[in-house]
Amino acid sequence: MTDVRDFTIIGGGPTGLYAAFYASMRGLSVRIIDSLPELGGQLMALYPEKYIYDVGGFQKVLAKDLATGLIAQAMQFDPDVLLDEEVRSLERDGDEWVLGCRGGSYRSKSVLIAGGKGAFEPRTLEVPGYHELLHNGVHYAVKDPESYRGRSVAIVGGGDSALDWALILKDLCTDVALVHRRDGFRAHEASVAQMEKACDAGQIRLLTYHEVREIHGNGTVDGITVFDNRTDEDLRLDVDSVLTFLGFKPDLGPIKEWGLELADGGRRIVVDQTMRTSLEGVWAAGDLVDYDGKLDLISTGFAEGAVAANQATRYVNPEARVNPGHSTSNKAFK
Repeated sequence: MTDVRDFTIIGGGPTGLYAAFYASMRGLSVRIIDSLPELGGQLMALYPEKYIYDVGGFQKVLAKDLATGLIAQAMQFDPDVLLDEEVRSLERDGDEWVLGCRGGSYRSKSVLIAGGKGAFEPRTLEVPGYHELLHNGVHYAVKDPESYRGRSVAIVGGGDSALDWALILKDLCTDVALVHRRDGFRAHEASVAQMEKACDAGQIRLLTYHEVREIHGNGTVDGITVFDNRTDEDLRLDVDSVLTFLGFKPDLGPIKEWGLELADGGRRIVVDQTMRTSLEGVWAAGDLVDYDGKLDLISTGFAEGAVAANQATRYVNPEARVNPGHSTSNKAFK
């Protein structure tokens, strides 16, 4: 059993990192636990080279650069960081919480659950060739867009990631085909408009009402067969890469067994306006929480993390102010 900390954060993504900074600024001893091998969450694990346009203060910022800044901000107060570690249980012991992990148990006076959408479990294509060629031409994330320069790519999906990467890769690849099973898109309106403009210019080949029938290749991808879901007519595309952006299955994993009040079929944690969960001394923030008016944005997660950190500060130290005022008057920066 390790030393007790004031505030333990489960999740090292944007929300968790900002909450770590804010709680540290309030004087709490902080621990971050994340199941990934590096901090940054999805920003680093799934789309480090993708631009983000809806974070305050940036016209646009690469995901990896935003993550780097958040990590530097959080680390200035030297929180404990445990990576590649999964929290499997959360149990109350007197006035403290005990977090049971693979590598041992950790005690904390308060807890923030900020694990994004839970476990990273991408939705897959259940077609011949997908699993056989996964990571050998078939991918569900892009780490380095330059690795696709001069290649021909089929992108499957109709959400933000599919359209964003189609728009990025059109300037690097010899051919980009965007395959979507219907003619409506879940992406941001501005991205749809840019995609349509690129299609008109011949930079992207758009195949709506099409779905994947089979991915071809021996050891690596050399083609894909799609079919028109209105006529069942097949079309062969000669490509050497297939990118599937079909979203992720929200899965809270062990969190579902901790006794929290859940919503959305057990996929989200219910919180009040202070980010408090149904368990005393446990808060939650980010994409995995549910409340009226919830908006899944990084900027929203920042605010939720700050609210939770302030509430935890008062919980750990009842004489502390909930609202600490502005950072310009904070002694931590003097």
